[in-house]
Amino acid sequence: MGVIKAAIGDALLTSMWVFSMPLLRIFTAKIAAFLGVQTLPLAGLFITTILVSTLVAIFTLIGDAFGGASFNPSASLTFYAAGLKKDLSLLAMAIRFPAQAAGGVAGVKAILGVIPDEYRKIFKGPSLKVDMHTGVVAEGVLTFVLSLALLLILIKGPKNPLIKLWLMALSTVGLVPAGAKYTGPSMNPANAFGWAYVNNWYNSWELYYVYWIGPLIGATLAGWVFRFLFSLPPTKEKKA
Repeated sequence: MGVIKAAIGDALLTSMWVFSMPLLRIFTAKIAAFLGVQTLPLAGLFITTILVSTLVAIFTLIGDAFGGASFNPSASLTFYAAGLKKDLSLLAMAIRFPAQAAGGVAGVKAILGVIPDEYRKIFKGPSLKVDMHTGVVAEGVLTFVLSLALLLILIKGPKNPLIKLWLMALSTVGLVPAGAKYTGPSMNPANAFGWAYVNNWYNSWELYYVYWIGPLIGATLAGWVFRFLFSLPPTKEKKA
């Protein structure tokens, strides 16, 4: 029952996250124009980071209510590989990953149904701009860096929750320009699947090789590296 509840939460959170991503770009441009800072180089990054921090805070509360639900399969695998999710198993992920993918489809369909036509031509989701082998390496490396950064921030980072949120959002937003000329980037297999399904390339090898295998390998390696560097000492049993 716990796995089913988490899977339902995964689908809900993923749909909300995927739905929100195009809105971030729209709201960032609108806020920058309203404040008259659209010409400043780092204004967009600053505004987007604040918006992402707010979303992560809200989604974390919702995820906790659903027993630790997540909107990114890579994140789930990272915590599993790092040994930080004792209640998560490969079987549970086999149930939850399809739920997250379904949530990605629902999120894309929902956002395309409400935004004006002028934006539908802009938002197409992640797209491969290099050969597949370069793309899978790019997605793997970006997801590795992001996953390791999130682990360091959450487990070894500052105790202040607001600073944690800010650093997590900055890590996510900061990697997007680095991968823009390679894969989009996605760093979230469920998000990539949602856009691929709507754009009718969900049955292509490109999707699963670049946007699933790459990020999942990167996420696993990040968890293993973190576990190796910061392995928890075994707990000593108290003698009676």
